[in-house]
Amino acid sequence: MATGTVFVFSAGANVSTDYDLQHFYDFTTLKQVLFFPFGVLVLYLCSRLDYKKFGFECGSPAKSFSPYLLIFAIALLVLVLIPGIGVQRHGARRWLDICPGPLYVSFQPSELAKWAIIFFLAALVASLAHTIKLYWRGFVPICLVSGLVMALIVTQDFGTAAFIALLTFLMLVIGGARWWHFLTPLPVAAAAFYAAIVSSPTRVNRIESFIKSFIDPEAISYQAKQSLIAISTGGIWGKGLGRGICKYGHVPEDTSDFVFAIIAEELGFVGAALVIVIFIAFVACGMIIVIRCENRFGRVLAAGIVLAIALQAAINIGVVMVVLPTKGIPLPFVSAGGTSMLLSAAAVGILLNIARQTESQRQIQEMST
Repeated sequence: MATGTVFVFSAGANVSTDYDLQHFYDFTTLKQVLFFPFGVLVLYLCSRLDYKKFGFECGSPAKSFSPYLLIFAIALLVLVLIPGIGVQRHGARRWLDICPGPLYVSFQPSELAKWAIIFFLAALVASLAHTIKLYWRGFVPICLVSGLVMALIVTQDFGTAAFIALLTFLMLVIGGARWWHFLTPLPVAAAAFYAAIVSSPTRVNRIESFIKSFIDPEAISYQAKQSLIAISTGGIWGKGLGRGICKYGHVPEDTSDFVFAIIAEELGFVGAALVIVIFIAFVACGMIIVIRCENRFGRVLAAGIVLAIALQAAINIGVVMVVLPTKGIPLPFVSAGGTSMLLSAAAVGILLNIARQTESQRQIQEMST
């Protein structure tokens, strides 16, 4: 988060020094500086929240936080689709206005839905330890819940919907679903995603541009081309913190989806590699927590959180390096965006709670023996 705050501030630099707090929302750098300490606070508070309260092991599903979190997220997804309530930017209606006035900020319900579905699926998969191998009683209900969330998101945010589909698949695999179960919804899912792509000229153009770039480098899109220029001009050591020039109107979305290109330009290969190493270290520590946790719900939830962070990082960096077609997936903790930062911090706080409780149980077992 500290790295992200520094580079969002650097990428958001402009030649104007006039900061008008009446238009606070226009200054991404100021928002990110404020969201950083809030993110640390949220992470700490969630690390003190018992993760088992999100599972169905707390007595009954009605006493679990997960179903209510998912219902709340679905309600927000419905609200954001209503004209006049949902805020439309860049041709998509994905945001809800909160705190109007000089300190105006917005909230992205799809980010909450992404984490809500992870927590709900972890609780469901853990409670259906044996039933999940049954098609109608285990596999189908889980797919229907995820399908409802994806249907509400896909019209406005294809990338997040596809990401939720991938997470659902991986969590079902972790939970022990049979491989042939995945073959039955495949034709319907493929047809739905194909329809979602062809219904949007922007999505079609992105995919065509990505495919053509392998045949004709000149056909590569402007955004991807500028991203590669920023990365290549950084060299080994970079131009120096704050000394990059691609952020001055050359790289679109330089504070959000393409902030990694600015890191590569200003800190070079060394800085970019360091960011990747930090994510690898996070995944390694997360997997240690998964392996050590003896509670089935805690193990599945920890795996889901680690997978979500790791996949988002891999997809974002792949897009920036033009290995993958352009998607609206932010780099966790680094890209600008208060919704993504605070919710990701909350999820990692829960991960820390799983680690803390696991260690406490290990110490109790050692003392008893």
